[in-house]
Amino acid sequence: MWITELVLTGLGIICGIAVAAGTFALIAALGIIPRMAGKAAAASRVIALENAVIGGGIFGTVIELFDGIPLGLGCWFTVVYGVCAGIFAGCLSTALAEVLHVFPILFRRTKLKTGLNLLVLVFAVGKAAGAFYYFAVLFR
Repeated sequence: MWITELVLTGLGIICGIAVAAGTFALIAALGIIPRMAGKAAAASRVIALENAVIGGGIFGTVIELFDGIPLGLGCWFTVVYGVCAGIFAGCLSTALAEVLHVFPILFRRTKLKTGLNLLVLVFAVGKAAGAFYYFAVLFR
């Protein structure tokens, strides 16, 4: 019996490492952190930003896996963490869309010349509204 649990534990750890490596490889391949550091004029702190992303990933994993640990951080921490996680997910999806050249292809096929900034804003608001609906109504 304990051999099965030992094998499953090892398999879970190996698969978790593989998923984490794939996620961080995608982030590195898309160049999200250096691009954001360049836009924010924080190019000298790229390593600190990368360490913050890794620390956030580890912290989020610990929070998700060990939900029985009382941290006593309160409701405001949940709000701040949710906003930061949403910003990160938005940056990741936007960077992936930019790398895949989704927006230029969409604009060229629909023959849009003006209002591109407004269209991207509408996409972002729609994504936020959908997430809000999911968490406020469907996720109860």
